[in-house]
Amino acid sequence: MSLTEAVHQRDAEILLNLARESIQQNLQTGRALHIDLANIPNSLRKPGASFVTLTLNGQLRGCIGHLEATQALVQDVVENAALAALRDPRFAPLTVQEFEMVEISLSILSTPEPLIFTSEEDLLNKIRPGIDGLILKEGGQQGTFLPSVWESLPDPEDFLRHLRQKAGLRADYWSDSLQVLYYTAQRID
Repeated sequence: MSLTEAVHQRDAEILLNLARESIQQNLQTGRALHIDLANIPNSLRKPGASFVTLTLNGQLRGCIGHLEATQALVQDVVENAALAALRDPRFAPLTVQEFEMVEISLSILSTPEPLIFTSEEDLLNKIRPGIDGLILKEGGQQGTFLPSVWESLPDPEDFLRHLRQKAGLRADYWSDSLQVLYYTAQRID
């Protein structure tokens, strides 16, 4: 989805329902949910990148997604929902009992753009708390935080420290070769 496109309410409901159906289908049969694109609105057939976040009792229970649009948005959501429920390496697969109580949140991402900065201070001044998701790259290491992470890490310095750690770097790591990209996300709950 481009920065100017937003998922409308009707499409948001379709995506949330299909994410839930995808998880349920995988839990019950072990097979992926098949989507007949002919029955899907054109707006959801366009390429899109998404993350699916699962929470249980207010705690993260799974989160998987794609940073780049490589398939139809609806297919991306359906795939990521199943992966978040069953393949997030940080968690055991979701159980049927947990499925009944899990909350599903979707993040529909804009195309990531490079953030140009000259120093760590400059970077911190350019980050828009509560708005930007960030991708941090250094060599072969990479980490991302969705814009929703600002809710638990509202301070830009803390946000950046934790993001470096997520990318496998020291919390205070700095290098002139560090790359940062930003994106926005439409959150659908």
